[in-house]
Amino acid sequence: MSVTMDQKIPYDDYQLPVVFLPTYENPPAWIPPQERVHQPDYNNELTQFLPRTIVLKKPPGAQLGFNIRGGKASQLGIFISKVVPDSDAHRAGLQEGDQVLSVNEVDFQDIEHSRAVEILKTAREILMRVRFFPYNYQRQKERTVH
Repeated sequence: MSVTMDQKIPYDDYQLPVVFLPTYENPPAWIPPQERVHQPDYNNELTQFLPRTIVLKKPPGAQLGFNIRGGKASQLGIFISKVVPDSDAHRAGLQEGDQVLSVNEVDFQDIEHSRAVEILKTAREILMRVRFFPYNYQRQKERTVH
């Protein structure tokens, strides 16, 4: 079927699915790279996603001050799911959404949940490598119950 430019094709006659694009929005002005560090449209806080080391001392019988979720079954790792306000863990900078990479040199990236809990509960001193990973933490919450 031949159609000239001023003719409208009935919607049902389109051969392919029709996608309606959102109305065009003005992009932010182009900023020279050297000025982007001070420009609010550019997120410069990538340092929050770098691995950090957290050191916690736990007297016998004391609580850890945080909860974990996940493990090998979810294939996403172990994540901090809750940090008690004003606890040592909170003061050390631990936050919900942190992935636990290792504890006392034990790799936590492919560990069973029960084994991770056991290591954290029995340790008197905890040297923990973590990284803030909210994207995978959300996926973790969708996948698991604990």
